[in-house]
Amino acid sequence: MLVNGGDREALVGRDMRDHYQRLAGAYDDNWAYSPAFVGWMSGQIAEALSLTADDRIADIGCGTGLFAKRIASTLRPRHRMLCVDPAPAMLAQLGDDAERLLPLVASAEDIAERKVSLPYDALDAMWLKESVHHVKDPARTLTGLAELLAPGGRLLVAMLPTTIEYPLFAEALRRYEALQPDPARIAEHLADAGLRTTLGHVEHELRLDTERYLAMVRARYMSVLSTFSDAEIEAGIAEIRARHPGREVVFPDRFAFVLGVRDASVTGEGES
Repeated sequence: MLVNGGDREALVGRDMRDHYQRLAGAYDDNWAYSPAFVGWMSGQIAEALSLTADDRIADIGCGTGLFAKRIASTLRPRHRMLCVDPAPAMLAQLGDDAERLLPLVASAEDIAERKVSLPYDALDAMWLKESVHHVKDPARTLTGLAELLAPGGRLLVAMLPTTIEYPLFAEALRRYEALQPDPARIAEHLADAGLRTTLGHVEHELRLDTERYLAMVRARYMSVLSTFSDAEIEAGIAEIRARHPGREVVFPDRFAFVLGVRDASVTGEGES
């Protein structure tokens, strides 16, 4: 069954907090098998945003802080990096690096609509990594986030493209394609918010033990998998086994990087 437009709105609008609360304990284990990926993606984010130790930074939808922790350990920021996520169980995995990381229980919408007070008048850099598809109104939310940027501030949306080559079962791929926002549309939203916008892509080859990957599918490591019942997941895993009988799955992990930069001459509401 392909998800239609009405179903897409319902699925995007569902509260994913419970999903990530359940996933939190095993979330890092999903990617601990591939520390090379975490290091690679962290480096890509830091490079795209031209991060410096003086920047006031926020990771919006940070999950367990996999990338924020890696970036903070390398960058050693002089201001505490904001780790924003609506799931307290995810933030509980951040650890005790209180000198570099500041957890905030909030959604992207909460931050954009000023429902949560931030410790900084403005931000120099922020990113949303694979979380924009959870936003109910991307245009409004991205505009609100853009307004938090200091002059010269940067906002990066790192997201999967509209089609992927993951070794998932066919219905999961079809449902993913029905739900995933178009990066070009996200770029339009940032441009409409007054940011100078570019759209590029980065790619990393993933090699995962097949049984490890199937355990990740069973744990519903991608949010689209939360839309399937246990029986559907098991049937999907059988389909994956049939299509990928080897001991390892190898596939490209390709990401769209939508970068918006605020003009250095613009003064925002939060600037004093």
